Amino acid sequence: MAGEESKKLKLYSDWLSSCACRVRIGLNLKGLEYEYVPVNLLKGEQQTPEFLKLNPVGFVPVLVDGDVVLADSFAILMYLEEKFPQHSLLPKDLYGRGINYQAASIVCSSIQPYQNITILKFMKEKLGPDADVAWARDQIRRGFAALEKLLKDYSGKYATGDEVFLADLFLAPQIDGAIRRFKVDMDEFPLLARIFKAYLELPAFRDAMPGRQPDTPAEHRD
Repeated sequence: MAGEESKKLKLYSDWLSSCACRVRIGLNLKGLEYEYVPVNLLKGEQQTPEFLKLNPVGFVPVLVDGDVVLADSFAILMYLEEKFPQHSLLPKDLYGRGINYQAASIVCSSIQPYQNITILKFMKEKLGPDADVAWARDQIRRGFAALEKLLKDYSGKYATGDEVFLADLFLAPQIDGAIRRFKVDMDEFPLLARIFKAYLELPAFRDAMPGRQPDTPAEHRD
């Protein structure tokens, strides 16, 4: 499935990054081989001069495809969708694509930024040692409540039907992080809990999860 073109792909990633996880899932679904380049966010490796040449914002993921350098998971996934059409990440119908964009946007705009390492560090420093987790958990719960309402009329086995699409790539790592890092009670969110179980039955998702990456610390490996 992976041709000569795909062998040029290089992904700068951190095992725990939900943004990088989205791209790992996309690469797996499309059957693309890639070189995994670990970037330790906790050690600040994303702020080194070398990395900032790749992404001046200082975030993972970054995808390198020959002379092409792209940062931001949404941009990377859309690039992969255009260049490697196998296993499309978007449904054929326009409305279905719109719902996928909306669900993905809720995750990347209204949930994930609030659990960014920089934000959590600031919360802890200003408001106390437990403020960061409480803050992140509250933002996750608000976002999950919105997703439950949005997807109730569209979900099947997965978020927007019985096939995996873009929304699922954003939801899977966000739900994993909610459970793994922030101990969110998923009983509050039965639809999301159900589709997350379905994701873990798929090798493309399972192998992309934080607990299975080359740089996953031993104590966090699945």
